[in-house]
Amino acid sequence: MKMQLLIRRFAGSFVLASLLLAHYHSPYWLWFTAFVGLNLLQSSFTNFCPLEIILKQAGVGCTCCASKEAAGSSSAQ
Repeated sequence: MKMQLLIRRFAGSFVLASLLLAHYHSPYWLWFTAFVGLNLLQSSFTNFCPLEIILKQAGVGCTCCASKEAAGSSSAQ
């Protein structure tokens, strides 16, 4: 699965979960919603995403270039 798709799914899930928690538990959960939104905004400018680093270290997801390189190197052998 592509890395950007995973990141969007995580961000959407975090936003929805924090909105539910803010509604049913405490309005302070809206700070978490703001954090996710600000992180998405800064990553669009800086191309730095902490979740992407965590997912890469866990071996989850791939980028388009990585899958093409892997396919190209396996066919060359």
